[in-house]
Amino acid sequence: MEREEYLPISMLNQYAYCPRRFWLMYVQGEMVINAPVLEGTLQHERVHSGGQGQEDGEARYRRLYLWSDRLQVSGFADLVEERAGVLMPVEYKHGKQGQWGNDHIQLCAQALCLEERTGSSVPVGQIFYWGSRRRVTVEFDTALRTATERAVADIQALLEAGVIPDPEQPYAKCRECSLEPICLPREVKQLREKVDGRR
Repeated sequence: MEREEYLPISMLNQYAYCPRRFWLMYVQGEMVINAPVLEGTLQHERVHSGGQGQEDGEARYRRLYLWSDRLQVSGFADLVEERAGVLMPVEYKHGKQGQWGNDHIQLCAQALCLEERTGSSVPVGQIFYWGSRRRVTVEFDTALRTATERAVADIQALLEAGVIPDPEQPYAKCRECSLEPICLPREVKQLREKVDGRR
């Protein structure tokens, strides 16, 4: 499968959460607009207004377009703050902090883009969770940078292979996924077990 455009940074989040979810959204264009998704969209409206300003001695850039030619990813940072010449991406997320680390990978990809574009180090970023009304600081250490670059490589390999991934197991993530009614992870597993049992 060939795709000339750069991979959207937001899709790294989807892949890190679940490769099958990524496939359904990116390759098949599936999306379910439920109450949490709609609420998250409305919460982002102010952030996505774009523009530049000053606040408390910081330069703030809203909806800043970023890209990396090396990684072949692109997208928008909700907010980039600059203090004493140091840039920090800030991502806004609906709900509360999850346990899966996918938000961190998306934010790290933004930092890698900023570093490539500016030549400056971006050591940390923050994620504001609407559910808890607080920011969480994310350090862009070697492990996170490696995981982010690995996710990009894994996605490229997945798209080249052209085969939809199996559902995630165990299914703890599925309960929180808006695409569960389309993905049908349990039904797919049962069907495959039934087919395999006949072989």
